[in-house]
Amino acid sequence: MRLDSEPSAGLAECIDDRLPQTQCRRCGYPACRPYADAVARGEAEFNRCAPGGERTLRALARLLGRTPRPRAPEVGRAPPGRVALIDESACIGCALCLQACPVDAILGAPRHLHTVLRHECTGCELCLPPCPVDCIVLVPERHPRAHDERRAAHRARERYRRHCERLAREQAERTARRVERAGAASTSPADKQAVIRAAVERVRARRAARAAVPPREHRDP
Repeated sequence: MRLDSEPSAGLAECIDDRLPQTQCRRCGYPACRPYADAVARGEAEFNRCAPGGERTLRALARLLGRTPRPRAPEVGRAPPGRVALIDESACIGCALCLQACPVDAILGAPRHLHTVLRHECTGCELCLPPCPVDCIVLVPERHPRAHDERRAAHRARERYRRHCERLAREQAERTARRVERAGAASTSPADKQAVIRAAVERVRARRAARAAVPPREHRDP
């Protein structure tokens, strides 16, 4: 039975399973799965996966019962076997690359140096444009995983899923904080005066405590 006779959802799963899961957006879609959905619905051509190379093109052509065709020229080339590397001596800790990485392969925190988990990096290049000091480059992978591409793709897809969940969770937390601040700003005048009085009393109490403790005498050795 030909797979193109299946419902588009099942076909999309099969297409997505053959993509390298770099989540690089070169195809014009925000991730590999949206591109697979578009191909399954007939809204996108199957030759737009740059990092997949000829192997992915042939696999998709067989799956779809189509004649193989060259890669769409507008998507460019994405040489396989490259990963990101951060020049830590130039890194300023801006953390812009952290949010850009679709598989959370960069470790770090604001105002701290960052580093790349090279065994998790997909070489998508999305971390390069946000870097204000151009301290990220792509270098050849130390241990190419050509023999294990399928497992690497499944792992990258799972890391992308967790990345999306993290972004959604952080957005929800930011929204909750904004709602909380808005609620505090709408406090009644009487409540605001009570907060001010309590703060004044705390300051007075600290001053009284300091006044009750005599200063230490300075003695020459």
